[in-house]
Amino acid sequence: MNIREANKADFPELRHLYLESRCKSFYWANVEQMTLEDFDQHTLEEHIIVAEENQSILGFASLYLPDNFIHNLFVHPEFSGKGVGTKLLKASIEKMTQPIRLKCVSKNLKAMKFYQDHGWRKVVEEGNLEEKYWVMVYEV
Repeated sequence: MNIREANKADFPELRHLYLESRCKSFYWANVEQMTLEDFDQHTLEEHIIVAEENQSILGFASLYLPDNFIHNLFVHPEFSGKGVGTKLLKASIEKMTQPIRLKCVSKNLKAMKFYQDHGWRKVVEEGNLEEKYWVMVYEV
């Protein structure tokens, strides 16, 4: 598995991966409102890295480097639990200065466990009744 910076040629595949991943795992969200174009809007001005194998993108992370913030980390549903997320998380951490932050939707128990298993700690729960999320921090 190779971790590399994304380029514009990757965007069509990344759009599909982002949409499919969210539709399958965001059980609390209205999937009818999700579009392929969400990827472009949700990663604007972010540094994107991809995990790739056999010329297929298995997952990606988008980082807002000025704030040392992981905005998105998504793995294609077919490759969940196979180390893709761990490699993307490690590469993201190496790209930024600690402490590093992210926000994780409180209802996303699988993601919460993933981050906590990798040394992230919950700091504060924010948001409204519709969508609460945890601000999480990583620092060693």
